[in-house]
Amino acid sequence: MLDALARYGIYYLVYFLEVVLLAFMVWRGHWRRWKGIFLYVASLLAIDGIARSYVLARYGFSSHEYAYFFWLTDVLLVLAAFLLVCALWRQVCRHEAYLWRHVRFLLGSVFVLALGISWLSLHRHFQSLFSRFIIEFQQNLYFTCLILLTLLYFLMQKIEGVDDELTLLVCGLGIQFAGPAANFALVYLTPGRFYASSLYTYLGPLCTLGMLLIWFYAITQSPKAVGFPGIDRKATDLAEAATREI
Repeated sequence: MLDALARYGIYYLVYFLEVVLLAFMVWRGHWRRWKGIFLYVASLLAIDGIARSYVLARYGFSSHEYAYFFWLTDVLLVLAAFLLVCALWRQVCRHEAYLWRHVRFLLGSVFVLALGISWLSLHRHFQSLFSRFIIEFQQNLYFTCLILLTLLYFLMQKIEGVDDELTLLVCGLGIQFAGPAANFALVYLTPGRFYASSLYTYLGPLCTLGMLLIWFYAITQSPKAVGFPGIDRKATDLAEAATREI
């Protein structure tokens, strides 16, 4: 009983934050600047909050219809997240045309590579189309997006002019992928896999909750206010000291 209450409490809190974040972005006009973020959150709400809830209410949690619908839509969400990763790369490289040409080729290559690895798994286990291709492709994209976000974060430290708002948006999306990717690895390393599989029930929504909280903080604050107060105060003190010396 308590387990179900905690699980559904996290789910409904995630849905509430998605609605609030979308409403705020529309109200303040931030959706124009961050169209990728807006569309991704909208897809999360439409698929996870509305479509899955409808299928769950109609067929039940233990039905094959809900299981197939859940994992197929999970692939759609991972594809949407991959497109968001590409959009964030484009945002960071918007003033580096030469760099973006190479990055665009890299993004296309890693997607084809993830698709190819998943197809090889399907070819070897053709009798398990659902479990060996759908889930395998989803997991490969999870790890791919996590690696791309890690590389993007390090690149942002080398490029001047990247604001704190964009940095927090990248970090928030990284949290969304880090938890499930670690859980997928734990499933393969755990002999029984029961506890690792059940952990995903909480880990996925909690990571989504953390991502939404970081995004809400980043978007609702002004660009100068976003960041870590201690670091900003230190930078301000150094600037004032340099001004006094001049």
